[in-house]
Amino acid sequence: MNEGITIVPALNAEEKGILNSTTLELVKLLHRQFNTRRLELLEQRKHRQSELDDGKKPGFLDETKNIRDDNWVVAPIPDDLKDRRVEITGPVDRKMVINALNAPVKTFMADFEDSCSPTWSNIIQGQINLRDAVNGTIEFIRESDQKRYALNENTATLIVRPRGWHLNEKHILIDGEEVSGGLFDFAVFLANNHESLRHNGSGPYFYLPKLEGHLEARLWNDAFIAAQDFLSITHGTIKATVLIETILAAFEMDEILYELREHSAGLNCGRWDYIFSFIKKFRNDPECILPNRNDVSMTRHFLKSYVDQLIKTCHKRNVHAMGGMAAQIPIKNDPEKNDLAMSKVQSDKLREANAGHDGTWIAHPGLSSIAMDAFDSVMANQPNQIGNKRDDVNISANDLLKTPSGSITEDGLRENIRVGVQYIEAWLSGNGCVPIYNLMEDAATAEISRSQIWQWIKHRSKLADTGQIIDEELFISIVDEEMNQLAQQRGNASYNQSNLDSAIDLFKNMSTNLEFDEFLTLPAYELI
Repeated sequence: MNEGITIVPALNAEEKGILNSTTLELVKLLHRQFNTRRLELLEQRKHRQSELDDGKKPGFLDETKNIRDDNWVVAPIPDDLKDRRVEITGPVDRKMVINALNAPVKTFMADFEDSCSPTWSNIIQGQINLRDAVNGTIEFIRESDQKRYALNENTATLIVRPRGWHLNEKHILIDGEEVSGGLFDFAVFLANNHESLRHNGSGPYFYLPKLEGHLEARLWNDAFIAAQDFLSITHGTIKATVLIETILAAFEMDEILYELREHSAGLNCGRWDYIFSFIKKFRNDPECILPNRNDVSMTRHFLKSYVDQLIKTCHKRNVHAMGGMAAQIPIKNDPEKNDLAMSKVQSDKLREANAGHDGTWIAHPGLSSIAMDAFDSVMANQPNQIGNKRDDVNISANDLLKTPSGSITEDGLRENIRVGVQYIEAWLSGNGCVPIYNLMEDAATAEISRSQIWQWIKHRSKLADTGQIIDEELFISIVDEEMNQLAQQRGNASYNQSNLDSAIDLFKNMSTNLEFDEFLTLPAYELI
């Protein structure tokens, strides 16, 4: 039945149930039909990078001006996606899935991407967890006290984020080739859950990450059509929200919505990856060096412009414009620090609501009331703000490309090192969503950490407070200092020294390599 498919690990009975014949046939179909195009699009990314390295700046496409100017709109939004004012996000481990669906929010984005370390166990068990959640049978018993976790009668709407186009799933081979991680995640969830979702009055809803242009959106749309045909699902049943988290995609928002117009559920400001993309794409330009990460707030001109452009674009097309993640989490046992952190969250969510966003992201249930109150104060009894067309917005290419000013300090360098190494260590241990220094870190924030250091070293940036030039020697010495301090802080605490050592080596290499590594998850994936 599944000729041409090789599954590397041995499967237990439950895993065989998820990777059933229908699912594997869909994976095989999508791979054979679309993998060549996927690889060609990844090659086109390299070509675009070469142009940027040569000094060519991105701009709005002349050949698609008619799409931007015309008055088309996307297909109607399903009832259970009309109100998305607060979305909680997180990985697909069993307890997280239950708690997130039970949280006082509108939707839950179950993540196979930046907050999920893609070990085979995480990926396949995550699919089992989502199937059980859709079927209403999921439960979790905590070993320490036998506390039982189960779903409430009313739960948040489920949205799933598969992996990006650049990531493979090395445990599944089709005709001897590794399958796309994104197509695999999408196909397994869709094949196992579309009937139950329809029975529940919902549908298969997705978030699409890391797109760099409308041709990549077209590939997803074609995959949706092929999958719906294979499973005899009505066209347009699948709905997808695209994360605008690359600087190149910011110039093709209309075009991305147009490609997915039958299947679109809007766009989202993926702020952390967007900042990473700005650094990555303009890494060789000495005029595009970003200051300390903490200084690159959403009020900076290039980020505010991106937000306003996204809201105007989505609302013109009658679809949602979603806000981004606030990284703060509740701080226990320190009321003063907690009040400050929650105040920052409140300010951020009010900024998004007043700008016209239709909803926002949180990473912790403890932030739900703050985020909900912020949007309720602006939206009142409306499910969204799509009627706020933001006709006052007129964004130019220069607005999106304006590099923010600010300082690079020794504290900023040290923070990047501490966060980057500890995140990679956790990722190698199988945990992709990590609280570090009272912020929830995922792969995107770790990408900012290592890419900033690479850029600072390449351009021999100067520390504003000490006057030192950031070079490889200074960087290595500070890494060693910080890791010695980390070892002292941990004392005799139990942790995997080999994962820490691997994380240190990987972080050093990615920060100092002559050639820039496109994604930290690519070399890291070889280590898990």
